[in-house]
Amino acid sequence: MNTDRKALWAVRQSALPAVVRPCPDCSGTRHRPSGKIRVNASGKLLDVWLLLSCAACDRTSKVPVHERVHVSSLEPARLVAYEANDPAVVRELTMSASLAAKNGYRLDWTGSWQLETRTPLYALDDPTPLKVRVSFELPAPVRVERLLMRGLGLSRTAVRRMVGEGRIRLSLALDAKAHQDFELTLHGPGCVDAAKHPKLPGAPTDVRTDLSHVALRDTPQQWSRPAAGA
Repeated sequence: MNTDRKALWAVRQSALPAVVRPCPDCSGTRHRPSGKIRVNASGKLLDVWLLLSCAACDRTSKVPVHERVHVSSLEPARLVAYEANDPAVVRELTMSASLAAKNGYRLDWTGSWQLETRTPLYALDDPTPLKVRVSFELPAPVRVERLLMRGLGLSRTAVRRMVGEGRIRLSLALDAKAHQDFELTLHGPGCVDAAKHPKLPGAPTDVRTDLSHVALRDTPQQWSRPAAGA
């Protein structure tokens, strides 16, 4: 018997998050990166800005990245990347939670991710445990319950009942928002006695439904529709 079943789920980037802050020229609040970084030199001092475009009126605005810093304080390769509008650096700055906090705006991750699963054909009534590693390509905060619904192809009610029965074991609460890699274990009925396990975070109190007839679909599978309410 194979006692080492493993699978990988990956949260992949489908778009960059929107920057949410008021536009000075219109009533719009959502901005997208323009793909450009502006560097202004005044002697040995530099200012660096990430340039955004308002989604409503296309007005360009600036997000301060460095203000009046000495040129020697920046790595030469980093400065070259700023001057070349390096896409990887634009991506990094756009997704930076610290830059958002520093400049008083928030990031909207809606529609920025999709879940890719690489799961073997696995019936949920199989008693052999399946260990699933969930990896994140971007730091999008995604509700654990939503990941389970998408990864297993089950309803919210079904997922909650499986957690309550002890058939889904995880260290995070169902309503927690994960943004870093974590692992979970799926058990078939009969190998987990829910009465012997303490209630998991976020587990419902009513756990009477048997889901042993449910099975996962063939692999690989791709959830390509945008994520709503990440």
